[in-house]
Formats: sequence, C-alpha cells, structure tokens
Amino acid sequence: MRSSGVLMPLSSLPGPYGIGSFGDHARRFIDFLHAAGQRYWQILPLGPTGYGDSPYQSFSAFALNPYFVDLETLAAEGLLKPEELKNIDFGADPLRVDYLQLYKTRLPVLRRAAQRFDCTQPAFEAFCRAEKDWLPDYALFMALKEENGPISMQEWPEGQRRGLQREQAQERLEPETRFWKIVQYWAFQQWDAVKTYANRHGVEIIGDLPIYVSADSAELWASPELFETDRDGLLAEVAGCPPDGFSPKGQLWGNPLYDWDYHRETGYAWWRSRMRHAARLYDVVRIDHFRGLESYYSIPAREQDARFGHWRPGPGLPFLQCLQQEIPGLRIIAEDLGHLTPQVRKLLDDSGFPGMKVLQFAFDSREEGDYFPYDYPKNCVVYTGTHDNDTLEGWQRDAQPQDVAHALFYLDATLEQLTRRMVRCALESVADTAVIPLPDWLGLGKEARINTPSTVGGNWVWRLNERLLTPRLARDMAALTRLYGRAESDGGAGFDF
Repeated sequence: MRSSGVLMPLSSLPGPYGIGSFGDHARRFIDFLHAAGQRYWQILPLGPTGYGDSPYQSFSAFALNPYFVDLETLAAEGLLKPEELKNIDFGADPLRVDYLQLYKTRLPVLRRAAQRFDCTQPAFEAFCRAEKDWLPDYALFMALKEENGPISMQEWPEGQRRGLQREQAQERLEPETRFWKIVQYWAFQQWDAVKTYANRHGVEIIGDLPIYVSADSAELWASPELFETDRDGLLAEVAGCPPDGFSPKGQLWGNPLYDWDYHRETGYAWWRSRMRHAARLYDVVRIDHFRGLESYYSIPAREQDARFGHWRPGPGLPFLQCLQQEIPGLRIIAEDLGHLTPQVRKLLDDSGFPGMKVLQFAFDSREEGDYFPYDYPKNCVVYTGTHDNDTLEGWQRDAQPQDVAHALFYLDATLEQLTRRMVRCALESVADTAVIPLPDWLGLGKEARINTPSTVGGNWVWRLNERLLTPRLARDMAALTRLYGRAESDGGAGFDF
C-alpha cells in the first residue's frame, strides 16, 4: 500500500519549556498529521543526549531523554506546582534548543518533582522489574556522571571507569540512582501515551535505531565485553566512515565497535533485547548505517581523522535472520546510503527490507548512486532529504550551480518552484513510502537544517514555529497525498493548532 509521512524530530516540537516533549504539543502534531492524510511520523532517536547534543551519541541504548519528560503532565499529577514552572529560563529563543541552558535548569525541576514521587506505588515497582536488564546499570552510570562532573566516562578514575566497587557505589549513590529510575518511569509512561494516541488516530511512529552506542554510555561502562576493548578497557579502534566527496578526511565518529564474535557466541542476546525494546517504542524501526552490518569501517583510536581506517566484515544475514525470528513481523527500514558495494546490495535484497532513496542526492554531482526516481524499486522509502541534509530551500541556494540547473531541467521547474516540485516528485514516485521533512513542506531555509555532518555546535536545535501548522497546510498536504495515491484519511478537517 502506498503511504507517506513526515520527518520531524520530537525535540523540534513547539512548547514553552525549551524543547519538544511527550506532552500536548506532540498530540496536537499527531492531530495535524492525521488531518494532512499522513500515515507516518518519523522521529530521530529518543535517547539521552550528551556532548555535542547528538541523538546518535546517547548515554544509553535503552533509556529515553529526560528533557522530553513533559513538565505540565507532572504538574497535572501534583508533582509540580504551576508557580514552579514560571520565571525559569529554558532558553531565550523559542525557535532554537539551548542545550546548555536545559542542562542547567531542566534537571533541577525534575528533581523537585521526584522528591514528591511515591516510589512504593506498584506501577513504578513493576516498571523497575520489567526494565531490570538495563535500568540499574543506566541509573548507576548517570549517578556516577553526576558525581564526577560533566566529563566523559573515559576520564573517570580507573576504578569507576572499569566498573569496580559497584556495590559500594550503588549504596553511596542510592538516592541519585533512584532519581534516574523515576525519570525513566515518567518518560516511558508519557511516550507510551503519545504512541497510543498516534496509533488511535491512524498515525504510526518510525523510530531510529543508531547502529552504534556512544563511547560515553552505560553499555560500554557496564558491559565492555560487548565491544572491542583492550586489557585496560580502552578502545583500540573506533567507528566512522571513509573519505568521500562530502568529507575529504572521512568522518571520525568515535563510537565503540562491537565484538561480533562475542555476540555470535551469545546468540546475539543483547541485540535481540535491543530490538524487542525498539519494537515496543516504535511501529517501524529505521536501522541507521545498515551497510555496517555487511562490513564496517574501523579506525585506530589514536587517529585524528578517518583517512587511515580499514574495512572489516560485519555479522551479515545470519544476524538479520536472528532478529527477524526474535520479532516476527517487525517492520524495518535499512539506511543504505553512502558507498554501496555489491555485497551490501545483496544483503539488502536478501533481507527484504526497504532501503532509502534521497531525491536531493540525485542532483548532487559528488554523489554516486541510483537516486533518480526512474531507478527506484517499489520496495523503498523516498525522502527529499534526511536530517543530515540541508532543507531543499537551503540546498538550492548553496549547491553547485550546475547541480541546481540539473534539478531545474529534470523537474521542468523555475527556481521559485523547485522545492514544491521536488516534494511532488518524491510523492509521485513508485516508492511504496514517501517521507518528507516538515521544513520542506514549509519551504524553510537553512535555519531549519537539523544537522551538518562532521560539525559540532549549532546542530539538533531547530524548533517549529507553531503558527506555521495551519489548516490550509494540512488540506494542501492531504490533497497532494490523495493525488498520488498515498492518503490514509480524507484529511484537512477539524485541525486547529
């Protein structure tokens, strides 16, 4: 069945508390998607963000971001007083996320609410039991981070870094670990409510699963056997990708690499648990950097860039078959962008997962690949751009003139028509699913770009101006979605943001 959706980070939702949250603005955005005839809301990873603010560098592969806990929901539950939410500086610009300011102000508010929370209630105790495989490690890890100050786990005293004397730390930091468990309980409760609301209104959630965990994460700290480390528990080689037309020195991500031999010997137990967790959070799971499952780029940890790495074999089809057997019917999207070898293409074909097509890449002279619509198979998901691309408006202003001219000729459009025509081109393609970033529907420029790869600072900060989500826009989106056979509802009615 042909369908369509919108890419929009949860952090970009409007609201008065500095960042999007699991609250009423999320439900109102779902109302908008329903009115616009959209089946999917694609989001970015929901994990806690650390240095650099990237959701792909999270403190945990399982936890949710404390910043997304909705404060008004806590107030409605009697855990915060309305006056306690006034006169707090969550950031000066309502259209930009100020992560440093959130770090200073958001956690104190949550701590105040946690002091009023009854930890003996059965629902909280049941949550802690259900999440026992990861929650205690995460809570203790975060408590140790508070104790050590805002530094990476790699800089902790050796005994703490290597997870020694854990019982003593647990006893010493019990109030702090309890706080982090309470916050996760709230986050999961609230997200479950948002997802249930979405599903009841005909909207499904496409979640994003980063293939790697962060070097500053509870997983590397608590379970180093999952990763390739030396005898001192330090990383010998790290993840990234080789040089290409976009990054002459490649991309040095710095993530730990998996010890795939260990995972194979354990029947991929940790990965099975991770995918079950993802299936609970999302209706569809996008696996980031899918090509790393066929072969992955390994860079010596001492290197300052990615030029001197090498390729190593990944777990391949047996790994994917194991996940499919663990969670029958789980829908997966494979992020298969970048340089694809015949082996990667075969793995994608053998898996049966739909890959991704980015229309913006079709006109980029630096990019090789089958991104023109006449090359698309039906079993794929087409995007005008992803979170790593500029908006269409930004692209046409900064791209090479010959690339823009190529797009204008291909689409038979003027410069003023180009964004609209590219959106329509994606919708009219044979791809089973089309996902359009909200800024492209809105015709926004580079101020709405989500991320510029290989840069730190100024990313992941864009927030939506709520006045732009109008009934007129919903009707327009619904009309185009119907025109190209992708509509999920009549759309365009009963919406007022």
